[in-house]
Amino acid sequence: MIEKINSPADLKALPEEDLPALAAEIREKIIKTVSERGGHLSPNLGSVELSLAVHRVFSAPEDTLIFDVGHQCYTHKIVTGRGSAFETLRAPGSVSGFPNKNEGEYDAVTAGHSGPAVSEALGIAVSKKLRGDETYTVAISGDGSFTNGMVYEALNNCSAKGLRLIIILNDNGMLISEAVGGFSKHLSRIRTSERYFAFKCGLKRFFSRIPLVGKALVNGARRFKESIKRLFLNTNLFEALGIEYLGPVDGNDVSKVISVLEEAKTREEVVLVHLKTKKGLGYPPAEAEPDAYHFVPPFDPDRGAEKDPETFCAAVSDALLKLGEADEKVVAVTAAMPEGSGTAEFGKRFSERFFDVGIAEEHAASFSGGLALGGMRPYCAIYSTFAQRIFDQVLEDVSLQSIPVTFLLSHAGLVPGDGSTHQGIFDVALFSSVPGITILSPDSREELTSLIETPCEKKAPRVIRYPKGREAEYPRDLFEKIGSGLYVFNPDADVLIVTYGRVTAQAFDAADLLAPVLRVGVVRFTKIVPLDGEALLKAVRGAKDVYFVEEGIKRGGFAESAAAYLETAGYKGRVFIHAIEDEFPPHGDLDYLFDKYGFTSDAIARRILSGR
Repeated sequence: MIEKINSPADLKALPEEDLPALAAEIREKIIKTVSERGGHLSPNLGSVELSLAVHRVFSAPEDTLIFDVGHQCYTHKIVTGRGSAFETLRAPGSVSGFPNKNEGEYDAVTAGHSGPAVSEALGIAVSKKLRGDETYTVAISGDGSFTNGMVYEALNNCSAKGLRLIIILNDNGMLISEAVGGFSKHLSRIRTSERYFAFKCGLKRFFSRIPLVGKALVNGARRFKESIKRLFLNTNLFEALGIEYLGPVDGNDVSKVISVLEEAKTREEVVLVHLKTKKGLGYPPAEAEPDAYHFVPPFDPDRGAEKDPETFCAAVSDALLKLGEADEKVVAVTAAMPEGSGTAEFGKRFSERFFDVGIAEEHAASFSGGLALGGMRPYCAIYSTFAQRIFDQVLEDVSLQSIPVTFLLSHAGLVPGDGSTHQGIFDVALFSSVPGITILSPDSREELTSLIETPCEKKAPRVIRYPKGREAEYPRDLFEKIGSGLYVFNPDADVLIVTYGRVTAQAFDAADLLAPVLRVGVVRFTKIVPLDGEALLKAVRGAKDVYFVEEGIKRGGFAESAAAYLETAGYKGRVFIHAIEDEFPPHGDLDYLFDKYGFTSDAIARRILSGR
């Protein structure tokens, strides 16, 4: 059946009673593809019926569909003409794991971070109203997104009449990991009213069948129901903001979802439809551990996904556990990413000192500052890919206050698979402007562990950044330490490559490739901000050429700052910078990304030989 669905029109032509069978086939396709390609499994398994119902009721692309984050967009992609290419999910030039405007008209926005969908949808809906366009705008948002403050800023502006805007709250009760916070409790209370909503829909269907007067009876019953409800029941959060609320409804029952969405289309104001779904539905291991299967690398479906004990993330976990045992002041904070940030085991062992604040990175940063002011030793673990969200808090609420907070930024540098929204290449350029901050970039698990275990040197924030996955292999014992966080291989070489982090391995291999024709050395920094300029100048003084290689954005990055220092300090040789120019890297595996941006050992060697 799935082979016949190449567009939303094909889906609309399918008898409604066939939709559950189609949903089962789509789940099989998602499980098979993700097991081979990696990707976001459990959230997509839970949102199959939701996506099918949306495309049955609305007419994309005329009706605009916006998926918040995109962890739930796989079914949407399959039924909008990308089913045949879905088997190459996340491959270069193929289907992205997130909504992507470059893939065609069905993806209205490129999305990767929680929070903006309602704001974007509101803006589009208002534009349509101003232009006299009567098509719908639909924002599909997870309950995790509703822990992000931006959502409430948008909801506060959704009270205008005549907007054809429908907000779908996909509530799987999990956020990304286990649900946390007051909003989760609010949703739990709302969920108890499901029988009431089912009765109301049944009554509507009964009245609608009565000839001639059915519609009038439905409208009258609706007005009567609303007056009774206001008299006897508390208004929920959404209704208090002037938004129509429908639900909760079983989001894994496609017929019920179709019914409630059709009901939403009859309203003359912004409507929020509350759907309850089961994260990981259709794959028992993901149903049992939905947070562990939120994102998975390739795995054997028969055995299930397995954790890699040799990753940087695993080293963070081990280091925090050791610190937690030794110091009762150590606390860990994360923003809905306990598994991905390496804080999950700390949370299990020291639950009273672990704080998952939901998808609220800004709050996580300021909250960590408050913890430090209160005498605790906070470690705030956030992906580098989300770090731009905390810039204001790090600047104003932490650094300005002279507060020692350690920010652990995972997924630093180029990130395989997830594409333009998830690259960790901006954090160095972003945070290096913060007065007093220290930025550290270890390139091994051992070095990462040592840095985590070392307390903050001063009353100021520090950032410890590290890539996704395992450490790169190269002979680190050949490097000599000559300064604070500065290591040199072959210091008397004619050409020196200056770098930091994971790409040091490629720099070393490039030097090895050039050894028969050119003497090349490597300078590796661990502490990249503040720059130890004197140590850098001492390291490169005898070299004819210096090549900076930075796995990050060029403008405002470490290389530009260090090169500027060498120029003002009187270095007489030539200086070259190789970093990522002004663009957002696409999706693809790490080999593809390193090749595309010239970070392979061959590419680095060619640049040096060509003298550019």
